[in-house]
Amino acid sequence: MSTSSLHPHGVFSAALTPLDAELAPDHARFVEHCRYLLDEGCDGIAMLGTTGEANSFSIAERTALLEAAIAGGIKPNQLLPGTGVAAFTDTVALTRHALSLGVETVVMLPPFYYKNVSDDGVYAAYNEIVQRIGDARLKVVLYHYPQMSAQPISHALIERLRKAYPATFTGIKDSSGDFANMTAMVERFPGFSVLGGADPLMLPLLRKGGGGCITATSNIVARSLAYVFRHFGDSDDDPALKAAQARIVKARELVSQFPQMASLKALTADRTGHAGWQRMRPPLQSLPPEQLKELLANAAAFAATG
Repeated sequence: MSTSSLHPHGVFSAALTPLDAELAPDHARFVEHCRYLLDEGCDGIAMLGTTGEANSFSIAERTALLEAAIAGGIKPNQLLPGTGVAAFTDTVALTRHALSLGVETVVMLPPFYYKNVSDDGVYAAYNEIVQRIGDARLKVVLYHYPQMSAQPISHALIERLRKAYPATFTGIKDSSGDFANMTAMVERFPGFSVLGGADPLMLPLLRKGGGGCITATSNIVARSLAYVFRHFGDSDDDPALKAAQARIVKARELVSQFPQMASLKALTADRTGHAGWQRMRPPLQSLPPEQLKELLANAAAFAATG
């Protein structure tokens, strides 16, 4: 099965969310960032995910930011907003809102506060959400990030959801970093789009039949990721493909030396010349001065390598 038959497929940026002086989402700067990412080669914007600090924002803030993105000219089919929150009724409200704006594909965390919940419980939540929305347009990308949510999405659960709603549950973002889990899903669920959450894994995942990626480092190396996505079928000896993959790996290493989201925001502040990009909503915090200085020095060395 070709990558193009999967939904969704491509390079989607787990976009950062800029904040204003009141620590509220900065709509104008966010739209500007989305346009930059699309110009750099991203196929779409996965907004309001982990990297976008989504769970630090209210329902009203999240809906307003999505409205601002569309009002700013970002096409609904270019957006994959995160709508999964702890209360399934809020998930329903966020997802209905997205659909009302023409956004048909969302990324949906499972309910994540209560731990050691059974597959039956998680299935019941997803089932209730789909039933209450009752819209055949809806496409859901499941979000598997057990290190953060502490609520894994098992293969048995995926099978059950796909059997009940084959046209709704079309893909999964796997941020676990477990490549064996990703490839096992590709093999077990033909036609199901498995999207990697770790940038360096996109190339090998694509070659196994994956759908692409939703990644944080795309905020700074979208062009390299886009090149790899469009040329993953080329030989490993292709110099341009090797160079793009190497740049992706180095960028991931660069932003993982210190807290990743703070590092990405610092680098975006440096690229744009707007210091406000460094702001984060508590409890997350910006990099302290000594880490910022080291990060920017390392980033300059990274940029010098081309």
